[in-house]
Amino acid sequence: MSTVNVVIKHQGKKYDVEVDTSSTGEVLKYQLYSLTGVEPERQKILVKGGQLKDDTDLSKLGLKPGQVIMMMGTPGDSGAAITRPTEKIKFLEDMTEAEMAQQANATPAGLINLGNTCYLNATLQAMRAIPELQETLTHHKHTSMSEIPQLDITNQLKDLYKEMSETTGAVVPFAFLNALRTTFPQFAERSRKGPGYAQQDAEEAWSQIISQLRQKLKLPTPDGADSSNAQGFIDKYVAGEFSTTLECDDPAAREAGEQPTSSREQFLKLNCHIGNTTAHLRDGLVEGLTEKIEKRSEVLGRDVTYTKTSRISRLPKYLTVHFVRFFWKRDVQKKAKIMRKVTFPHELDAIEFCTDELKKALIPVRDKVREVRKEEEDVERARKRRKKNPLLDGEVSGEKKDEAKKEGEEKKEEKKKDGDGDVAMTETYKTDAEWDAEKEAAILEAKKELNALIDPELRKDDGANQSGIYELRAVVTHQGASADSGHYTAYVKKTAPKDPATGKVGEEDGKWWWFNDDKVSEVTADKIDALAGGGESHSALILLYKAIPLPTAEGLMQ
Repeated sequence: MSTVNVVIKHQGKKYDVEVDTSSTGEVLKYQLYSLTGVEPERQKILVKGGQLKDDTDLSKLGLKPGQVIMMMGTPGDSGAAITRPTEKIKFLEDMTEAEMAQQANATPAGLINLGNTCYLNATLQAMRAIPELQETLTHHKHTSMSEIPQLDITNQLKDLYKEMSETTGAVVPFAFLNALRTTFPQFAERSRKGPGYAQQDAEEAWSQIISQLRQKLKLPTPDGADSSNAQGFIDKYVAGEFSTTLECDDPAAREAGEQPTSSREQFLKLNCHIGNTTAHLRDGLVEGLTEKIEKRSEVLGRDVTYTKTSRISRLPKYLTVHFVRFFWKRDVQKKAKIMRKVTFPHELDAIEFCTDELKKALIPVRDKVREVRKEEEDVERARKRRKKNPLLDGEVSGEKKDEAKKEGEEKKEEKKKDGDGDVAMTETYKTDAEWDAEKEAAILEAKKELNALIDPELRKDDGANQSGIYELRAVVTHQGASADSGHYTAYVKKTAPKDPATGKVGEEDGKWWWFNDDKVSEVTADKIDALAGGGESHSALILLYKAIPLPTAEGLMQ
């Protein structure tokens, strides 16, 4: 270890510090935290080239023995004293496998391929991106008298997810696979090309598992309450509702007095139809909301074509989108794949697909969300600019601002007047802390206004999307030319780390987990953009979107 002794000057005091030049700026900040009580995030350390960053390589600063380095910053409420940890520190090598799996950056469990079961592995990993599903499954109890627990898909999913949550290694999903094949024999089809089972369609597996969960997975009820009337998990969080209109295309029917009919129906996914001109997800969704069907007209006494137009009257918290890439090709007797490239967004605004009534409730919230985001982005940009160089753009350091403010107050107290008797105007400054507090107060007020804009009926439905905006959380992909061959994988966005001691949730780093059966690796967001298709490479088949979180009344009070 190479070290150099430097002098840190802070608020008139000097500290002799031995710096490990093989470490980073973050390590040095924690050293100074122990000496000054100023938290690392509140420190401003001026070095050659600007302000010291957490990831700065100290070996590249060319530090000299006895060199004086200026540090600015004051302790926050929590920085006045350093206390001994209340819990005994547990080192990684002393942790159990289950404890290691609970660490913030632990690699999640993969799933072993049991012979052409990648379609199932990818599906299960994407579904696991719904935290409410994992939580509700922990309360599930097998109650069917006509079905043994080993063949209950919902019960097996509960056990499988529990096992996956307790390891960072690979899990063998044999029990779940057996239950799936017993309940839905199509997944037990044998391969025509050799021994073993045939490859299956991940979308079909997704739909069948969701159908089972819809029947059997109920939300927990208070102790003593009748659980038979409990709301279904899928109906609350995954199912949306269409408002549809059915109108006959034949003018003769309208002339004979046949009127368009309206109805409401639930949906568990939106289909993105891919035509010759489809280039973006929106194009396919719009096409999927209008379809032609053949049915008998009682007025005309014959089969005619009808146009069915659908608009969304309820957006679920979790929206599933299916790219309809496979179609039955008679000449080869298998599902062929549409290779066309279709892009999709990381953030989806679904309002244009909704009924006018739902649009009226969602648009004010959506617009306010964008306004709050802009304010937060402006504040963050200003903070980064100050952090990069506190003397940039005419800004002065916190100490200089304090001096200027004090001087301004003294002048004001003197009440010096000019020749006309008017009070002389003096220039005032705000410290970084005052500026930050002012902006945070404005953003808090804007969030309160946002919360107040949520439609009263939507507020009651906490399983619905209350803004119309979704963020992408998982993608199931397919590589190959047909559904009965090729390979399936899943991409799941990393969740924000959670402090096990305080429960405080940090910020997401924007990266994703790629689940390739038992192989799990971390990838950047640009890998998701490459899943638009355009050939036999990995292309998106299923997208799982989640409603963006909105500020709650309880959260705004804290």
